[in-house]
Amino acid sequence: MDRLRAMEVFVEVVRKNGFARAAESLDTSPANVTRIVADLEAHLGTRLLNRTSRKMSLTESGEALYQRAKAIVDDMAEVEAIAASSLQPRGLLRINAPVSFGMLHLAPLWPRFMTLHPQVELDIALVDRVVDIVEEGYDLALRISRQGSASHAARKLATSRNVCCAAPAYLERHGTPRVPADLREHQCIGYRYAVAGDEWHFTDDSGAAHAVRVHCALRSNNGDTGRAAALAGLGVVCQPTFLIGPDLRAGRMVALLPGYHLPDIDVLAVYPSRRQLSAKVRAMIDFLAAELSGTAPWDKN
Repeated sequence: MDRLRAMEVFVEVVRKNGFARAAESLDTSPANVTRIVADLEAHLGTRLLNRTSRKMSLTESGEALYQRAKAIVDDMAEVEAIAASSLQPRGLLRINAPVSFGMLHLAPLWPRFMTLHPQVELDIALVDRVVDIVEEGYDLALRISRQGSASHAARKLATSRNVCCAAPAYLERHGTPRVPADLREHQCIGYRYAVAGDEWHFTDDSGAAHAVRVHCALRSNNGDTGRAAALAGLGVVCQPTFLIGPDLRAGRMVALLPGYHLPDIDVLAVYPSRRQLSAKVRAMIDFLAAELSGTAPWDKN
């Protein structure tokens, strides 16, 4: 039995308060986690966890082991991080990113990164769907998300505001909505991957929530398509400033519903695990964090 691996699994089960959640964090199966903990208990000759179908708790022996094992596991993670950071980034780095964000804000950064790290080769795939980075063999994914990452490690790189807006030509023909409920009378442009679909959610300045179901004359799985339709005067659209920031500043689009706010979205670097993070992945994440830190490029005047 690999005792260090067994302690790592045991510590993660306690941290996550469950075998299934620990399995997700460790990129393995719940059955494998259960087996490893059972083997550790058999090796030590004592029960570490009291578990039922609804509840899990540490035994006295389990509590004592957890405190010591946690310190060992944390020390090993720190040692690995120091070792990884001292290595020269090299080799093939496979990255997945959304199409619009990748073209507008990441494509200009790749040459600079490769100048800094000439021994790294980049393989960039721009896809709007959420990929399984382990299943599809990516080292790193850039995601635009309000929900973070439940199944993988992630680092927040930047934030983008969401803005409800329309072209001046559309507003001249159809009038300007004053409150979210007015959107029911307007033609809207939807995003197929939106979490709430055609129900748009706002929060006013007092913190009160407002939800309105809109009629979408056009939906797309690509933000550029929705932006083009809005610029042509087809309807009202909700889009992130990383996409329509220049249009708002130039007056090609008008921000609507002052006093009502859409949820911000985060730009995340998502990777399979915090453990054994390679030098090339670490270098890319640190590079992107530095480039996108502070006021994000899309929100600068």
